[in-house]
Amino acid sequence: MIYYSTNNSKITATLEEAVVKGLASDRGLFMPERITKLPASFFEKIGGMSLQEISYTVASALFGEDVEDDVLKGIVYDAMNFDIPLVNVDGNKYSLELFHGPTLAFKDVGARFMARLLGYFNSKSDDKSTVNVLVATSGDTGSAVANGFLGVDGVKVFVLYPQGKVSDIQESQFTTLGKNITAIEVSGTFDDCQALVKNAFMDKALNEQMKLTSANSINVARFLPQMFYYFYAYAQLAKSGKDVSNVVVAVPSGNFGNICSALIGKAMGLPIKRFIAANNRNDVFYQYLQTGKYEPRKSVQTIANAMDVGDPSNFARVLDLYRQSHEAICGDISGCTYNDEQIAETMKATYSRTGYVLDPHGAVAYRALEECLAENETGIFLETAHPAKFRDTVERIIGAEISLPDKLRAFMQGTKQTVKIGADYEEFRQILSR
Repeated sequence: MIYYSTNNSKITATLEEAVVKGLASDRGLFMPERITKLPASFFEKIGGMSLQEISYTVASALFGEDVEDDVLKGIVYDAMNFDIPLVNVDGNKYSLELFHGPTLAFKDVGARFMARLLGYFNSKSDDKSTVNVLVATSGDTGSAVANGFLGVDGVKVFVLYPQGKVSDIQESQFTTLGKNITAIEVSGTFDDCQALVKNAFMDKALNEQMKLTSANSINVARFLPQMFYYFYAYAQLAKSGKDVSNVVVAVPSGNFGNICSALIGKAMGLPIKRFIAANNRNDVFYQYLQTGKYEPRKSVQTIANAMDVGDPSNFARVLDLYRQSHEAICGDISGCTYNDEQIAETMKATYSRTGYVLDPHGAVAYRALEECLAENETGIFLETAHPAKFRDTVERIIGAEISLPDKLRAFMQGTKQTVKIGADYEEFRQILSR
């Protein structure tokens, strides 16, 4: 499979090159040259398949031309070795609980898959120099990537995060690991962190000096595997005998890698009726849906911090997938936006009524279903991280204590190790060049 740049379709790469490079040479994001439709027979039997079986079938359509069958199967089965339950919260609304992986966040899926795929490509390459993985995080990406790549031979990981703008538990998951993981605390916003990463990729001299790649959702090996759980959610509805003719999925949206993978899954044949892109106050995509104009701006801090993105990278992929058509995008995606008060109100009301504990990000998507789901539709919202990762915020809002899972407790006992910098690229470059 050939991958092309969203900025210039004539700039292409193999899967290996796209994974190792992260970004195209013109700063575009890589997209697959074609999207393979899955056969109807797959969807007829999907209700009887496991998460690993479904993921392997979808992965074969995406990566089967570039990775040996037995190797790909091993990567998928290893990366997807945990459950992703679909929980009925209220009536026709279901929570897809994506927080049962090692770091209790949905990004474990793509991070674990990418770590194993990159390790495979690195092992077969003649160039055995260290691969340096750069990742900007607004919350859960850093922990998922750091833990996915922890101890992987020939790989160093640099996690950049905005100082004071991630939860203490999130921070502990990537600042206490040591070994091949370096946490960089940036005085700025997530967008500043993302800009530093992108500038490093465009630094020709630096790239000649060292191998750089990204594990943000800009990397095809990080964002594409996230579509696996959308197929599995559909399968769980089918298995339970629910009507799957009018399935609507609400996705908490920040950098838009998650919903973009789902849209490609829909193009592969996944029969989702429509999607709702749920925003917090950082609502540039919502505004685009209303006006047809994309106007990125500086992000603002909210209680749903992993979605605090003012210039979502994957918007370029959404535009490319729909051939720049605002009308076509609006045909598949609607939007909503909520402030902190509305998010908190939803968390408290849902807990009081159903006993279900929402994290702030899942609450954004759940409220979207409450307001936008028709009676004849079945709604799925993505609960992207365990609420205990935002324990102080959640407990204050719902007025009840939530237990801290053993996995998170272990991270909190570690010693924080970070390098502090401003938002200046030269300062970051010096750290990489050491």
